[in-house]
Formats: sequence, structure tokens, C-alpha cells
Amino acid sequence: MTKLKQHMNPANTVTIVRMVLIPVFLVAMLADWPAWLNASPMVEALRPWIAAAVFTLLAATDGVDGYLARSRNEVTTFGKFLDPLADKLLVTAALLALVELDVLPAWIALIIISREFIVSGLRMVASAEGMVIAASWYGKVKTVLQIVAIVLFIVKDSALLLAWTSAEFMVFVQIVAWAVMGAAVVMTLVSMIDYFRHAADVLVGPWTGEEHIAAAVTSAEESAEQACDETTD
Repeated sequence: MTKLKQHMNPANTVTIVRMVLIPVFLVAMLADWPAWLNASPMVEALRPWIAAAVFTLLAATDGVDGYLARSRNEVTTFGKFLDPLADKLLVTAALLALVELDVLPAWIALIIISREFIVSGLRMVASAEGMVIAASWYGKVKTVLQIVAIVLFIVKDSALLLAWTSAEFMVFVQIVAWAVMGAAVVMTLVSMIDYFRHAADVLVGPWTGEEHIAAAVTSAEESAEQACDETTD
């Protein structure tokens, strides 16, 4: 417990709060809470927008904990593990909720979620070999596109949007939502391929020997600073 308290700096606290609030987002999106509260039809119409607002708020905290860790010089191994995990859990929860609502095809969610498993496994293998694969701009673009696409898919069929806009604008929103989701899927695959490219030495070996260990240590030292600053993959 004492060791855990040592890791609970402000940045890691924000990350943990983001993880804890994921069920709140799922309730806002999936549960029939307006009926539980005997709320007005307007509240039911606002439900997708409330869910989108909660998701956006949680996604935005990723930048907050990163800023706190760097500005306070409190980058920890615990934080570097927890931050990307929280991001992956949030995106995975949103994708599965969209599939549950029959808004998003399951194969799209499968591609995005599978990529996260593959890259996480690749990073673990690289770490075991003493290598650090720093985050690339492909991963950052992928993350932004996924977040924007998820928000658009949450609200694109909302009754409020249908009531306040024209049919032409609804079609435009649908096209934009699918275009952004398509771009997110493409960047998801591109970023995965980029990770495989950077991890070529790990995949083909050799996996033991003094020469490999020395090269791995050098690679880890060169990449450690960048990996501490950016965890988005």
C-alpha cells in the first residue's frame, strides 16, 4: 500500500479517475437512465450528446495527465503503463457500446481492438529484449481520428440532430462520420505496420547474446526520453 501511495502523483491520479469513470460513460450511453429518473423526452433526446460529452471529457484528460507528469517532472513507470491502458480501455468500451447499439459494424471494432492487442504484445516483447519502441506520429493521428470518429458515431443518429437539422445535413453528418471512421481504421493499420517496422530486430532475432544486449541497451537509452514524454501509440 505504501508503494502504491508513492506512485499516486497528480498525473497518475487523473489517469486512474479516467479509468474509474469509464463505466459512467457506458451508463450514459447504454442504460435507460432517463426512464429511471422519469425525465422528460428532451432528456432522452439529449442522451447521446451527454454520452459524447462524457467521452470527450475523459479522452481530453489524456493530455492533462501527460502535461502534469512532464511539468512536475513526475514521469513514472507506473504512469507509462497506466496511461496507454486507460486510453485503450476507453476506446474499447466506446467501440463495443457502438456495436451493442448496432451503430458500428463489429469488424471495424475488431480491427481497432486487435491492433491494440498486437501492438501491446509487440511492445512487451521489445521491452523483454531491452528495447523501447517510442510512440510515432502515426499513433497520435490514429488516436485523434478514433476519438473524433467515435464522437460522431455517438451523435450522428440522435433524435435531436434529426429534429433540428435538415435531411441534407443529416446525410452530410453520416458521410463525415464514416469518412473519419474509415481514416481511423486506415491509420490504425498503418500505425501497426510502423510498429512492426521499428520492431524488426526483435521479431527476427537474435534474442540473446552480448552484441544484441549492447544494441538493445543503446536503443533503450536513445528512446527512453521520447517514450517518457509521449505514451500514445
